[in-house]
Amino acid sequence: MTATPRRRARAARAPAFAPAFARRFARRFARAFAPAFALAFALALAALPAAAPAAPALASAPTSTAATPPSAVSEALAEARLAGEGVLRWFGLKIYEARLWVGPDGFEPARFASSPFALDLRYSRSLEGGAIARTSHEEIARLGFGDPRRRDAWLEAMRGIFPDVRDGDRITGVNRPGKGVSFYRNDRRIGSIDDPEFAPAFFAIWLDPRTVAPELRERLFSRIDARPGPAR
Repeated sequence: MTATPRRRARAARAPAFAPAFARRFARRFARAFAPAFALAFALALAALPAAAPAAPALASAPTSTAATPPSAVSEALAEARLAGEGVLRWFGLKIYEARLWVGPDGFEPARFASSPFALDLRYSRSLEGGAIARTSHEEIARLGFGDPRRRDAWLEAMRGIFPDVRDGDRITGVNRPGKGVSFYRNDRRIGSIDDPEFAPAFFAIWLDPRTVAPELRERLFSRIDARPGPAR
């Protein structure tokens, strides 16, 4: 069924981790039931970034494994190899597939920002770019990266880069250590944020131990040779 403009507008209000209809449904539910129960249910449904890690952001394996990296990844990473992959689900609804691609020189999860890599998300739901930018900003703030002024600058930059996505669209972020992040939509470059402090802040949303989706993080690291690369 084709999405109407009203449905697409609802998706804009949903966080990147949540179904598009969640916030509006949660508000109606909250008015109808006891406040304490409604609040807990609403927070879980809306997938607020401040929700505890115990909230039901569940990961599973994709139905098929990517055999070769996307062209954007191959161009950015020499000898790219798949470090791990998983599917993010929220209350059983598939939100996106995530794949982490790393280079040949090793990868240390505890120091992920120091290595070149690419995080590729294949969306299964329609979301507006502004919603993705806003949720990313909120997660970066929750994790404690940057000061308010810097985070606001990152938000404006993300709003200018992140496009609206539909089922099947892919957004790829490539970490350029010491430089920033380059972004691609369906293998076409859409922009970059050239701030070395932005990269660890942005990718921490998925790769930091404090992520709201720890099971997905574990899957993204499942094939990593965690030994450090050769000395330079």
